[in-house]
Amino acid sequence: MKQFLATAVAFFVGKSRGDGQNRNGTYLSIRLIARTSSGLFPGLFPGLIKDEIVMDDVLMKDVVMDDQLMDKTGEPVRGTLAQSRWMLLYLMFTALVCGGLVMVIEVLGSRMIGPFFGVSLFVWTSLITVALIALALGYVIGGQLADRHPKAGYLFAIILLSGVAVLLIPQYKLVVLELCVPMGIRMGAFVSASILFGPSLFLLGCVSPFLVKLAATEMDNIGATVGGLYALSTLGSVIGTVLTGFVLIAYMGVNSIFHLTGVLLCVLGLSYFLIWRRLWWVAPLVIGVFFLPSVQSGEMPSVIAEDGTRVTLVANHDSHYGNLKVVDYQYQDKYIREMMIDGLIQGGVDMSDGQSIYAYPYFLTLLPYALKPQIDTALVIGLGAGIVPRWLEQRGITTDVVDIDAAVFDFAARYFKVNISGKKVAQDARYFLQNSTDRYDLVVLDVFNGDTTPGHLLSLEALTLVRERLAEDGILTVNLVGDLRVSTYMTASVVKTLQQVFDQIQIYPTVDLDKTGGNGNLALIAYQGGERSADLTRLEGVDISHYARQEVLANIGKRFEFPVTTPAMILTDDYNPIDVFDSSLRESVRKEILETTHWDILGYSG
Repeated sequence: MKQFLATAVAFFVGKSRGDGQNRNGTYLSIRLIARTSSGLFPGLFPGLIKDEIVMDDVLMKDVVMDDQLMDKTGEPVRGTLAQSRWMLLYLMFTALVCGGLVMVIEVLGSRMIGPFFGVSLFVWTSLITVALIALALGYVIGGQLADRHPKAGYLFAIILLSGVAVLLIPQYKLVVLELCVPMGIRMGAFVSASILFGPSLFLLGCVSPFLVKLAATEMDNIGATVGGLYALSTLGSVIGTVLTGFVLIAYMGVNSIFHLTGVLLCVLGLSYFLIWRRLWWVAPLVIGVFFLPSVQSGEMPSVIAEDGTRVTLVANHDSHYGNLKVVDYQYQDKYIREMMIDGLIQGGVDMSDGQSIYAYPYFLTLLPYALKPQIDTALVIGLGAGIVPRWLEQRGITTDVVDIDAAVFDFAARYFKVNISGKKVAQDARYFLQNSTDRYDLVVLDVFNGDTTPGHLLSLEALTLVRERLAEDGILTVNLVGDLRVSTYMTASVVKTLQQVFDQIQIYPTVDLDKTGGNGNLALIAYQGGERSADLTRLEGVDISHYARQEVLANIGKRFEFPVTTPAMILTDDYNPIDVFDSSLRESVRKEILETTHWDILGYSG
């Protein structure tokens, strides 16, 4: 009876203690009472003893009694208090790391499927949806597993499996994408994201309920425990997002980052079994994980196409804004080089003379040249391979260039020999337009983000800013991928928005509409004042690559006008659904890319 009374005193002392030695005093003292009184009052606390939550045999709670701990049989155990404290720190560290790596996987997802499906609203919606569904399922299933098997070994086995799942992503990436591409942008992006990232995110979703189960021992502190763990997890997510977006992508390939993520998860899981379970045979596994080979760590691919053309990836770089590639095509004496950003071709040149092999750059430069005899200054928004600014510079026109990605300037100079005499501004175009005070005779808007021109540069407010940067008789020319026959709503809306800002709008298809079904690159010309007629005689003697000459000469004088009754809206910053209503056009663009670009080149991540 004395022992029982002493234990009762310990209960009340433990309830009021604040020295940190017994952070779960109430629950643990009740547990201690149950043990010591079980001999006096059999069956008094049978459920508590039977269902006692123990992480593993080596992980005991901080029950302090005469400087000793009690094991599961009620016998004193020494040295376990320090272990449990270290274990609590390890659980906190686990919450931090797993929270961070969830965001690494989510952010990297767009880089992995972007070259195949673009980086449009549909792709990001698919990635976020898959992440939320996978995590939600993980919370549910993980909570049920934690109730049935409330041991740390199960938790870290799940983390180990999540690491294996991440390591496998680069291995079967191309197989999954090849299977999903025929499904279209929306369904293909969703299904591919589900297969590639769903398993690892589901397993990481199981972590949080397990951590709560293991760390919370009483209802009185459940709020603080859950809040603390979720705060750590969220802090990890912040760190993971910042590191991935600002550091890792700029200095490591996508495959390498996935590899690093998988290795970290495997080490996190294995270390528990090595340190706390003392399974020494795990040590070689922990070391071996660091030496697992990464996918595509060797040379960049060079393949032979069906027609005998050698296709070689010359350069590959993941910048803060997209994946940049330079690809060479060689067949006999023909030598062509192209730049790609997120799988979309940004320009191609004949390496023998540096001229564009595509028609649209000639329209962007020759039409303004025919409409305005004197052009002294120009602003090019969107550098790409640098074809347009190089053409302008060769004619003595001082040209400023704005591109959001500094890496594009480097690629254009290094691989396409572009030398710009004017300002080179690595900045968002909208921000530049808002802050610049310069005025230009010509502004060329040639910006693409994944598939089409970003909507924030085609709104009424953005185009008004462009007009303010033009000289009184200046000209704006826009490179727009549009549809003039079938899905015309967004193309007509861009034209209608331009009409609210400029007096004159002219539409010049750069392709034969009968051959393309009505869609392709369009050159939109806008200016103030009365209508001008293009003096095409000024174009005589202008060098045009033999790859594009026939198409340019056949179409450069052909204008298109929408019927007055064509449905259209005015695009504004408040309402600009160009991503939604242009989906069929985006799918046709992606389909053409996939049909004309070798998969080994397109899928290379470094």
